[in-house]
Amino acid sequence: MPPAGVPRLVFASHNAHKREEVWAILEPLLPGWTAPDFASASDFDVPPPVEDGVTFADNALVKARAVCAATGLPTVADDSGLAVDVMGGAPGIFSALWSGVHGADEDNLRLLLAQLVDIPDEHRGAAFVCAAALVTPEGHEVAREGRMEGRIARQAAGGGGFGYDPIFVPAGHEVTAAELTAAQKNAISHRGKAFAAIAVDIAAL
Repeated sequence: MPPAGVPRLVFASHNAHKREEVWAILEPLLPGWTAPDFASASDFDVPPPVEDGVTFADNALVKARAVCAATGLPTVADDSGLAVDVMGGAPGIFSALWSGVHGADEDNLRLLLAQLVDIPDEHRGAAFVCAAALVTPEGHEVAREGRMEGRIARQAAGGGGFGYDPIFVPAGHEVTAAELTAAQKNAISHRGKAFAAIAVDIAAL
């Protein structure tokens, strides 16, 4: 266990919403851990690295390695995106940049819906994909992947979540991911599955 006041784990992200979501997933899987054990890259003023990988796992490892090197602490990171069947898996790793500006959620949603406007419901299948990576100062590295299957709605709905949640209807549901509660979403989400898998590796540290 690290000295008092030093976090056990750093999350390589500056996204407060994502950090909150990941901690909600990890907390029940890491008995004895408390919120101060889970820091974020923004707590250390670590700048985001260039994500030059070609897969979600590549980019998750890029982020985890950079923050681990800067902080000297075990680090987790994730990379995730939306893979639309009829678009050959796009936007994929470019999901956050789909409209040309990183993180412009509303613009990304509008562009994707416009691109799919003539696609019939039976061909609007898609999946959220997440790769979670863990890197330690000792050089241990592991990546785990999770998927949430579903389809693209015809219009946005719901005020929860972030990113493409308002236009993604998870399999087995009739509402979008943005209309689910945080607990409902975490139980089935790509990020929930990926971090539940990597929680085993974190607990083994």
